[in-house]
Amino acid sequence: MGKVVAVCTSPKKGMRKKNVGQGMLLVDLGLKGDAHAGFAHRQVSLLALESIEKMKKMGLDVGPGDFAENLTTQGIDLVNLPIGTRFKIGEAVLRVTQIGKECHTRCAIYYQAGDCVMPKEGIFAEVLKGGEVKVDNEIKFLPSYKLGIVTASDKGARGEREDESGRVIKDKLRFLADVADYRIVPDEKEELKKAFIELADEKKVDLILTTGGTGFSPRDVTPEATIEVIDRHVPGIPEAIRWQSYQITPKAMLSRGTAGIRGKTLIINLPGSPKAVSECLDVVLPVLDHGLEILTGQGGECAR
Repeated sequence: MGKVVAVCTSPKKGMRKKNVGQGMLLVDLGLKGDAHAGFAHRQVSLLALESIEKMKKMGLDVGPGDFAENLTTQGIDLVNLPIGTRFKIGEAVLRVTQIGKECHTRCAIYYQAGDCVMPKEGIFAEVLKGGEVKVDNEIKFLPSYKLGIVTASDKGARGEREDESGRVIKDKLRFLADVADYRIVPDEKEELKKAFIELADEKKVDLILTTGGTGFSPRDVTPEATIEVIDRHVPGIPEAIRWQSYQITPKAMLSRGTAGIRGKTLIINLPGSPKAVSECLDVVLPVLDHGLEILTGQGGECAR
């Protein structure tokens, strides 16, 4: 694990940044108050202190922020991180989107030293989950999981209804998993089973989240399809969801959603409404990463 040694901002672009010691990372924006916040996929810039030391050895009087980076790190080989790498600083989660950059105009540092490390050794990231970041925060690398989303809906499969619940799942799981497959399936048990088996056995997704088909309607068969394809039940998840949801509405006791494991894939049934999907995910998310680490065996692979 590495750590943050400087949190740097500037009010205008093109300026060297100042180490302010701490700041707030905002989802899809970057470091609050920084001129570069909201710059497409390059929301946060990072540079290693080790790279800055190279420039100091060339005779430059430089330090954190002088290369216009937001976060100066120590103990991490930033430039060799794969695109898509997720890492956590405090409660914030970021994902690497770009290694290095093209310099269209030479900066003052280049003219002084004949070289500059930021274009070659700086990296950029997007903010997937917001939170405070400050000096001495540890940087923890996170496993990346593959997510499959299955919406059970007759009308949705016919193109007669927009799938807002599927979008909620995508948005709330961004910090944890990449969507490997998304599909809308009619409320037919065999169709749902086929989708689950393909996603788990062929696509090798780590997590399948379903939405819809968990009620009392004769065509609500998502739990039955799930039960017929899983190897092991995970009763604690639907129990916790129903208990928490009951605090919001007594109708929660009518939900028949289930959860289970097929091979190394966790399948969780969620309700059909976007609001209920969001509320149920809030129950599961605090423990989901830990469960997936154990199930997939990735828990010991995230250290670099």
